Amino acid sequence: MATIAALDDVYDEGILIQRILKRKGHTVHPFTEEEDFLSFIKKEPIDLAILDIKLKKLSGVDVLEEAKKISPAIKAIMLTGFPTIETAQKCLELGADEYLVKPIDIYELEEKVEKVLSRKSSG
Repeated sequence: MATIAALDDVYDEGILIQRILKRKGHTVHPFTEEEDFLSFIKKEPIDLAILDIKLKKLSGVDVLEEAKKISPAIKAIMLTGFPTIETAQKCLELGADEYLVKPIDIYELEEKVEKVLSRKSSG
């Protein structure tokens, strides 16, 4: 199955994502610090990044931009509790594959993860 890194400023959100996706056979590494997430993906290849848009220091959009520099083919799902058309467009322009609104719906998360992972890599 897939190796996934989840970045959310709320520790419990990362653990929730980990629990949901572990049941589907995925390995999920939860992070709350942007630097830790970026350091991890420099060393470990991942299949998918799940990024909250509102983080501690950077925005999830900034982290996505950095992640794409590290690994251009990285697949990403963006999370937000405050959806706007502008943010969604910016995420898609930067190469996010999907967009999820919080609170996380278990079935929607599972469905979007499977959908993104089943796509052929463009990078």
